[in-house]
Amino acid sequence: MKLVTFKDGLRIAVGVVDAERVVSLRDLLGWDVGSDMREVIERFGDVDLVHDVETALEKPRGGLPLAKVQLLAPICPPRNVFCVGWNYAEHFKEGKDGRGADALQQIPDHPALFTKNPDAIVGPDAPVWYPAPYSEQLDWEVELALIIGRQGRDISEANAFDHIFGYTVANDVSVRDIQRSWHGGQWFKGKNFDSHLPLGPWIVTADEIRDPQGLRLTSRVNGETKQDSNTRHMVFNISRIVSELSAGMTLHPGDVIITGTPEGVGMGRTPPEWLKPGDVMEMEIEGIGVLRNTVRERGE
Repeated sequence: MKLVTFKDGLRIAVGVVDAERVVSLRDLLGWDVGSDMREVIERFGDVDLVHDVETALEKPRGGLPLAKVQLLAPICPPRNVFCVGWNYAEHFKEGKDGRGADALQQIPDHPALFTKNPDAIVGPDAPVWYPAPYSEQLDWEVELALIIGRQGRDISEANAFDHIFGYTVANDVSVRDIQRSWHGGQWFKGKNFDSHLPLGPWIVTADEIRDPQGLRLTSRVNGETKQDSNTRHMVFNISRIVSELSAGMTLHPGDVIITGTPEGVGMGRTPPEWLKPGDVMEMEIEGIGVLRNTVRERGE
């Protein structure tokens, strides 16, 4: 099941994608959920949402053509998005060799964690703002995003998938020189410019993703493939990420975790390639969909 947050005129609503139409959950199930995907996720723990939606869709429903509505980021959590760095070995290698990387000679024994704030989140087709006058080193990163569905702390690896509601596509847009050399070399500022975390186009519920550790993920810039890998190449798998992140810290329904990017980013190319205004980024993950955004200058 594909769940979206969409805008139709002045109305913002949560809906389900059914073929080429979208039906709001308010119209489909009579749920008074408004525009907050987190309310849907919290209810998911009490009802069989997938069964209820599939049953309701068997009856004629009007809905709206998918092409006629504006898709927004499917979810915007109230607290920072949790992020994993260095989670593909080849990406770790391309970040080394004197290009900032980092003084580490090998991937650490535990996931490298940082966060992105909610103001970084935008939806499909929304502009990604060029970081001038602060930098010209704008980079792309395709990532699988997990959406937490059930609250938990000290979650074991064996039980990690019991806490996942679904998956979406993320683009961890990064301002590389600020990420690597400003503010003591920590990553937060370079990862947190407004609009630098596109999410979407929808959330695919976990029941539809048979093996999230076997998904092809690619990125394209102006139609040219830049990254092409598979989630099976993660250094720290999904279970490990959820377990370590929840150690001593409660995860809540609606929390978002992005799981790292594979090799092929602009920083690792010779010479480095940086995004420019007008560039179109397409992030695609098998079984989920394509997330498309264009780089724009402020004021356009």
